[in-house]
Amino acid sequence: MTSQRTLQRLFTLHSWAGIVTGLLLFIVCFSGAVVVFKNEIDLWANPSLARLPRSDKPAPLDAVLTQLHARYPGATVETIALPDAINPSYFAFVRERGAPAGTRTKVALRSDTGAVVGPVDSQLGQYLRMLHVFLFFGPRWIVGFLGAAMLVLIATGIVIHRKILAELFTLRWGRSFRLVMSDLHKSAGIWGLGFHLLIAATGAWMGLAPLFEQGYHYLASPAAMAVPKPARQAEGGERAAPMQSLDALYATAQRAVPGLEARYVSLRRWGTSAAEAGFTGNLQGHLASTARVDINAATGVPKKVHDPRTAGFWSLVNGLMEPLHFGDFGGLALKWLYFFLGMTPAFLSISGTLIWLDARQQRLREAGAAPPGTEGVAAAG
Repeated sequence: MTSQRTLQRLFTLHSWAGIVTGLLLFIVCFSGAVVVFKNEIDLWANPSLARLPRSDKPAPLDAVLTQLHARYPGATVETIALPDAINPSYFAFVRERGAPAGTRTKVALRSDTGAVVGPVDSQLGQYLRMLHVFLFFGPRWIVGFLGAAMLVLIATGIVIHRKILAELFTLRWGRSFRLVMSDLHKSAGIWGLGFHLLIAATGAWMGLAPLFEQGYHYLASPAAMAVPKPARQAEGGERAAPMQSLDALYATAQRAVPGLEARYVSLRRWGTSAAEAGFTGNLQGHLASTARVDINAATGVPKKVHDPRTAGFWSLVNGLMEPLHFGDFGGLALKWLYFFLGMTPAFLSISGTLIWLDARQQRLREAGAAPPGTEGVAAAG
């Protein structure tokens, strides 16, 4: 049986954790609920793309790359996104010659011919994702910390509201604002409990696991971390070389990781002897979404293969985090479920703040109404 003193301390922890993180939690949760429709939002913001024909057999990757080089001579093609169940087009991220560092142009291409349609006018869906994952300005561990804070709020909320089952249907309409808001706050927290635990745990994992992994490697081999890594071969040493067919490289990647369905193809140092093509995507019939194969584009020999099914337990767990967090594995119905449930933690952050502010105003009113000279007596009592 939890003592009253412990409950009061947990209530204080719950309140202040909610107040300190409330605004950021609202931003992250609200944007996260909306961002499950990232691809649909991008199509809505670019209606001309939605009207492009969808091809059952998309144009070869080689044709796409050739069209890009012809349309943007001298530019660097960094990433190609393949058509999927939502987006009927190829997309490419191109760094044009003379463009400021860090500036990329997102280009749409027809899926049936690979012909360049032109730059994408709006990237609203991607902006929302950047807001959710990085808060625009910070490293991902900040959002991971908010996931951990959300777990603290859930745990303390469960202990505080011990009569959790009895409060499932407790809604005292017509009472004071604070009571009504408190009932709604508890009901939303109880009904969405399982989902909130899933979102908080996966968000904390994706944000904080890389940080802990880096710390572990640093502590496990401090001497190796202190030794500077040898510089990469100078650009002058990367001689020009003929490239393998991009489609042939994709076939090699699928042989290395059976069932790989690439979503993105990344190109590095293309046209040189050190060129690489990286194929990242899903596994057919599997939830994990972090399969990747890096191949030397000049020789066609795989350099690095990551198959979460065979890379060990923790690698498999890590591969499950993103699809479980974003709900992009079960079609439109699952996305709507994630959207509605995802709005509940955003509501909890707002309602919790309003409850705290109303209680604070009530305490101030009571202190102001107390007769002069009784504040100390009341405090002593």
